[in-house]
Amino acid sequence: MQNWEVIIGLEIHAQISSNTKLFSRAPTQFGADPNTQVDLLDVGLPGILPVINSYCVDQGIKTSLGLRGQVHYLSIFDRKNYFYADLPTGYQISQFHKPLMTDGYLDIDLGEDKKRVRINRLHLEQDAGKSIHDIDPYASYIDLNRCGIALMEIVSEPDLRSAQEAMAYVKKLRTLLRYLGTCDGNMEEGSLRVDVNISLRRPGAPLGTRAEVKNVNSIRFVGQAIDCEVERQIDILENGGKIVQETRLFDAQKGETRSMRSKEDAHDYRYFPDPDLPPLKLSRERVDAIKNSLCELPDDKLNRFIESLGLSSYDAKILTEEKDTSDYYESVLKMIKSSSPAAPKILANWVIGEVFGLINKENLSLDDLPFSMKQLAELVDFILQDIISGKIAKTVFVHMVKEGKSPKDLIREMGLQQLSDPTQIEAGIDEILKNHPEQVQSYRNGKQQLFGFFVGESMKKFQGKANPTLVNDILKKKLSKE
Repeated sequence: MQNWEVIIGLEIHAQISSNTKLFSRAPTQFGADPNTQVDLLDVGLPGILPVINSYCVDQGIKTSLGLRGQVHYLSIFDRKNYFYADLPTGYQISQFHKPLMTDGYLDIDLGEDKKRVRINRLHLEQDAGKSIHDIDPYASYIDLNRCGIALMEIVSEPDLRSAQEAMAYVKKLRTLLRYLGTCDGNMEEGSLRVDVNISLRRPGAPLGTRAEVKNVNSIRFVGQAIDCEVERQIDILENGGKIVQETRLFDAQKGETRSMRSKEDAHDYRYFPDPDLPPLKLSRERVDAIKNSLCELPDDKLNRFIESLGLSSYDAKILTEEKDTSDYYESVLKMIKSSSPAAPKILANWVIGEVFGLINKENLSLDDLPFSMKQLAELVDFILQDIISGKIAKTVFVHMVKEGKSPKDLIREMGLQQLSDPTQIEAGIDEILKNHPEQVQSYRNGKQQLFGFFVGESMKKFQGKANPTLVNDILKKKLSKE
């Protein structure tokens, strides 16, 4: 590997979140019976003209702005000519010469470092149908439900240098699309598919011949496909061979890529402007209106969580990774009555720890939680007000999950309210010190590790209900006296 530099560029096909297709009024419901989400245009009947879905255009503009790209007020739809059995017209309506957006970028996180990945273009196009080969050993079947569904093809520059960088890029892009609401990012349903272009070169040499690994459908498989293809190309080059420009498929079960077909160049598709569609002209007012309606983007929210809420970079990254998570966190935070500056951090600990732990253990979503946001806010409030300790709060949380009762009712029923009376705690600690004179003397003689012994005895005496901060402060004060 030290003799070779890996060059990676990604073409990501993101299905636009829309109820109807890009040029027909057919629905886009996932999982419907084969060939039930089809319009006359989708099956290629002559004389049926395409009509642009303006909502899909707006979704493309929104994504382009989220990628900080240049939205073009004039773009053109082209015909990309090729024959597949699941493309009845014999061409795909796409954008080639004049796309909707160019010159965007996406910043990815690589541990403590960041890297800016340039985005060459975003263009709109329609999806093809699906060929099914595993129903009959002697025949293939065609499902045209996907045919005509609106896609955004997002093409990066070859700026990525490893499987880890490529995986981080796909993950970050999926997060952005979900924040914007322009694509649900469900790779298992085919809503987000990745074509990985990989080549090798000697450091400083011109770019090598690339191979394209087509339609990778998970982030983990993106990483595995790259590692497999890099290994294959190194083996060929180290043995004096040449890389062939081709399209390959990744076989996750065998852990290998295999040849699918020779890779076409742009001229092979005979692109020309679609005669049935006029140029797409956008007004500045329309683009500005969409720009002003954008939600807070992931990077902006992450920075706000760090700077305004005082969260660590680690906590902020976890909480802003998915829009649903950040929305849940902020909704609960608004319900906390305490004005303590510790509230954002304590709530972050609870969401990342107990809430995520429960979700992973029980395979739940945030919508399925057996307690309300108000109940979680109430629990955190009781911690901030020193009514219960963090340890007792975990006991209350367990019963919240099992019984669905409010923290207030559970604390009262179980007698769990924290003891925060300094006079009562001091009297109990005096009794403990009186009953353990040898340990007291050893501590004062320098055996500092005995402090934990006294904390443990105090917790036992108060049945774990004493305010731990008060216990520590009073113990330090008492033990320091001769």
